[in-house]
Amino acid sequence: MFNDRLTRWTCAPIVLKLPLISSYMKKVGYVAAKTKNIVDTLTKKESNIGIILDGIAGMFQGHDEIAHIQHRKGIVKIALRTGTPLVPVYGFGHTALWKVVTDPFGILEMLSVKLDVSICPFFGRWGWFLGPPKRVAVAVCVGEPVRCPLIENPTQQDIDKYHAQLVKHYIELFDQHKEAYGWSDKHLKIAG
Repeated sequence: MFNDRLTRWTCAPIVLKLPLISSYMKKVGYVAAKTKNIVDTLTKKESNIGIILDGIAGMFQGHDEIAHIQHRKGIVKIALRTGTPLVPVYGFGHTALWKVVTDPFGILEMLSVKLDVSICPFFGRWGWFLGPPKRVAVAVCVGEPVRCPLIENPTQQDIDKYHAQLVKHYIELFDQHKEAYGWSDKHLKIAG
C-alpha cells in the first residue's frame, strides 16, 4: 500500500480561490476535493490522495469520536474506477485540540455546508479565540487497507460492498488503538 508516490491532500475548492492562501496550498500540493481532480491526481499525476472524509461535518462533532462517513460513498466509487486501495487513518486526540463553538440549532453547520467553507468559531490554548491548539498528544494510526479492484463502471452493489469494508476497517482501527491512547471507554460512532 505504501509506495514511493507523493501523497497530495485535498481541501475544499473554495480554499484554493482565497488570495495568498491558495498560492501556498497549491505550492505544497493540495488539490480541490472534486472527483475530476482526485481521479486526475491518481491516474495522470501518479500520486496518492489523502482525504479527510468527514470534512465540515467533522468540525462540528465537539468532543465525541464520530466519523461522518456513512454516506461518503463517492470516494469508494473513485477507488473502484481507478483500482486504488482505501487506507483508513484515524487521528486520536484531534477532538481535544480546540473547543469548538456550536449552536444548538445547527445553523453554523448548515451555513458552512451550504457555503462549502467552515464557519466554525473555536478556542484554543489559554481559552484564546482562534488560538493555538491545546497541548494534547495526537496519535495518527493507519488501518488495514481495503483493496479495491479496478471496475470501470461499478454498480451500487459494488460501491456498498467496499464502503461497508471501509467502515468496518475504521471501527477496527479505532478499537485496536484506543486503549493504548487511554480511551478504552470510548467508542467510534459512525454517522452520515
